[in-house]
Amino acid sequence: MNEDIKKAFDTLVSGGLILYPTDTIWGIGCDATNEEAVRKVYELKKRTDSKALITLIDNPVKLDFYIDGVPDIAWDLIEYADKPLTIIYDGARNVASNLLADDGSLAIRVTKEKFSMELCKRFRKALVSTSANISGQPAPANFDEISDEIKNGVDYIVNYRQDDTSKAKASSIIKLGRSGEIKIIRE
Repeated sequence: MNEDIKKAFDTLVSGGLILYPTDTIWGIGCDATNEEAVRKVYELKKRTDSKALITLIDNPVKLDFYIDGVPDIAWDLIEYADKPLTIIYDGARNVASNLLADDGSLAIRVTKEKFSMELCKRFRKALVSTSANISGQPAPANFDEISDEIKNGVDYIVNYRQDDTSKAKASSIIKLGRSGEIKIIRE
């Protein structure tokens, strides 16, 4: 795993794209602060940049760096979630502008999966984590279901967990308003 983290780290630093395991499904990743890298993700997925991408961080403490005014309820939602939870926050900052939704919001998930958590920790920045599929196609449940088009479109493919054939699921997604109002996007 350490060699994979080093190679993924080097790829991220150079503005490249990685294909990596997360706490949910396999993801296409890049430096969430690098506008050119984010553009390459949209291009690879054949997705318009009006549809925002999810980002991963390794620790809830980092939320304040990326979100201006994290609602108090967010801390409880993260702590007590019994499965991966992506929260869309208003007031995003310190990320590439083309990563944001039209309303300026940003989707963030605190990963608890070993590889993605360690990579986020070492990289010290948020990582893009969008499903490893062409937009509109089904998200792959494991590495074997990822298309060659996606595999050929990234700069580094992580070896760790490629042989895991369990069927992973996408995270739940909620939108959290500044006053704590919650809207369920995906259960």
